[in-house]
Amino acid sequence: MLTCIIRYDIDPTKKAQFERYAQNWGQAIPRNGAQLIGYYAPHEGSSTLAYGIYNIDSLAAYEAYRARLAADPLGRENYEFAQREKFILREDRTFLKLASAPHAPAASPKGTRP
Repeated sequence: MLTCIIRYDIDPTKKAQFERYAQNWGQAIPRNGAQLIGYYAPHEGSSTLAYGIYNIDSLAAYEAYRARLAADPLGRENYEFAQREKFILREDRTFLKLASAPHAPAASPKGTRP
């Protein structure tokens, strides 16, 4: 399993457009074969940094997924929306493999019961 992390530099005056873009991917990405973790828009700190994160089985699966996404009506519409509105200034993709597993279970905060 690979995790794709997309780092976006966005126009801070067009945050609402990025959020619409993210919501559209929230529909299109899962139905085209990737496990969406989420899209994250600026909230505090940097007003230009955003992320999209999803899991995919392999780079070969990624290539097939990208072809399906490009053929998906909402996927095509979202690509065109980003091009037309120009809210994405830069986009970088990184594929990572989980190295810390297995993880220990989370501890309960002191004074609470499970």
